[in-house]
This record gives sequence, C-alpha cells and structure tokens, in this order.
Amino acid sequence: MKCVKIETAQPYDVLIGRGILPTLGEEVKKRVARCKAAIVTDSNVAPLYEKKIEESLRAAGFETVSFVFPAGESSKCLQTLGQLLEFLAEEGVTRQDIIVALGGGVVGDLAGFGAAIYQRGIPFVQVPTTFLAAVDSSVGGKTAIDLAAGKNMAGAFYQPKLVLCDVDTLQTLDADTFADGTAEVLKYGVIGNRELFDLVATGHFQDQLEDVIETCVKMKRDIVLEDERDTGARQVLNLGHTLGHAIEKKSGYTISHGHAVAAGLALIGRIAEQQGIAKEALFAPICQGLKANGLPCATQYSAKELAEGACFDKKRKGNEILFVFPERIGTCILKKVPLDAVENMVRPALEKDGTA
Repeated sequence: MKCVKIETAQPYDVLIGRGILPTLGEEVKKRVARCKAAIVTDSNVAPLYEKKIEESLRAAGFETVSFVFPAGESSKCLQTLGQLLEFLAEEGVTRQDIIVALGGGVVGDLAGFGAAIYQRGIPFVQVPTTFLAAVDSSVGGKTAIDLAAGKNMAGAFYQPKLVLCDVDTLQTLDADTFADGTAEVLKYGVIGNRELFDLVATGHFQDQLEDVIETCVKMKRDIVLEDERDTGARQVLNLGHTLGHAIEKKSGYTISHGHAVAAGLALIGRIAEQQGIAKEALFAPICQGLKANGLPCATQYSAKELAEGACFDKKRKGNEILFVFPERIGTCILKKVPLDAVENMVRPALEKDGTA
C-alpha cells in the first residue's frame, strides 16, 4: 500500500492500494476516536460498497448510519445538501462524529461541504470509488455544490482526515466514467509531467493505475501546499476547466465533467497555438491522447455560448477571467483575459472544427 502524506493546515494521509477497502475502519480508528460514522454515498455506489464499509467501520467499533442520494451531478445542489444536513441532525450526529464520503466527485464534494458547515465543521473521510475522484477531487480540500448560475459556486476549503483509495473499486466503472478520470490525468501531464502525459496518451496504462494515481496525488499535493487557498499557483489546476465548466453547464450537466474538461483542454491547446503562447505543437498531441482514451476534442457549443458560460467561472475577477494556457506539454502559464475578449479568443479555435 502506498501512502502520500499531505502536510496542509490539517495534515492527512492518502492511502492507495488494492483490496484495502476492508481496512477502512482500522485506518479511521487510528485517526478518530470511536464515534458515529455517517456514510454518505449515491444510488450507484451504495449497492456495491456500502455494506462493506459498514462492516469495516462497525468491526472497528464505530456506529454507522447511511445517507444515500440519487446519483448524478444534478444532486450536487442546495436541495440535496439541505437533506443531508437535516439527516445528520435527525440522526443526532455531533461534532465528535464523522462523515465518510463513499463515491466519486459528486459524493466527495457534497459530503465534504456538508461536513464543513454542519455544526460549523465535523471530521470527514474520503473513500473515492472513481478514477477522477482518486486522482483529483478527493485530495486538496475543495468541497462545493453547484448553483443555477454555475458549477461549484458555493463551497468551502475543508481538508479530510483521511483519503483511502482502493484501486480495485475502479474495476466496476464503465468506460466513459473511467475516461472522465483520464481527462484529469492528461491535464496533470500537460501542467507539469510530460512522462505522465506520454504514458497515458497511449491509452494503455491500466496496469500502472497505482503509480498513476500516486503521481497525480503527489503533483496536486505539491501545488496545494504552495497555495492551499487557491489564490495563486493552485489555479494552474484549472487548465481546461474554464471552458469545460461552460460546456457542462450549457449541456445541463448531461456532458460529464471529465468529457467536458477533455474538450476544454483540447480547445485551450489550440487557442495557445493561435495566440502565439505555445512553444511547440499542442493541439495534435493533446487530441491524440484524448482520442486514444475515448475522449472528445471538440464541442457542439458556439464561441458565444462558451464565453457566456465562462463569465460565471470562479476565476473571474471583475471584468477579467484567469485562463491557464499551456506553453509545452509539461509547462503552463496563467494569463488574465478581458471578459469581452473571450468570445473572439475562442471562435478561431472552433472554426477549425466548423462549430463556431
């Protein structure tokens, strides 16, 4: 089992291995006194792993209760958050108890935000069961829900007590859901690890999942430690996300996060070339890597629609929005773009595909 230590304001470990789900109770007991554990999961994950988690926690001396909500991005909202908070109160959960987030990014974001605000903060544990959550969203302490205006518009920085990633849980993912995580891994490669990009861009890396997850977690750890509150260097993790979030929102979240980020990553690579920011060819290798993993390189939405969606991005400050531009595979820069220039910046990239 691999262990990556995250030395944030509240330090914690990220445990990565195969067949480690049954050890959750004992690992939690090392970090939290025996108490009530509220398992938060969704309708897809509950039939697969909820019982195993309950058995592990109870064997370690924890009392358990479970909150299961309908799977999907549409549940990452104020209504479900309110239902979770009411559930915690009705079950008598206190500040000495814990929340266990069992699932993908939606579960982790919702449960983490609930933990951050319930009784002004109770401990929580992340148990990611998707590739995307394992390599990205379970680490770093960002928790949030979506509002009608846009994605992750209400949230908090709140670090978990532990992240336990059993790689075997990824075997139950369908191809599209697994590919969502691959988009984030390719993003990490473009940000700062060409070797990682080259490996994953082949589409043949599944026999190295533990190493790939560890590499991404360590990269995110180093970036988060430099900028835990996302005011500077951490914003490089937004590569492909500004346009990606706009695609998600315009689709009514029928396009998944990873697939939307994939299209956003390809577009920003092409824009970097057109703007003279790129110091080498970017669109072709990025697109090749995405396609090798069953991911899109284009979007059906117009430059105007994407610009409108970008206006609600959290990186917006006044009349400017911060974009992450790749210079090479492995190097990126941050650059502010006036809001009224975004549409004209995006349009030429779409015209290449006839979608402007």
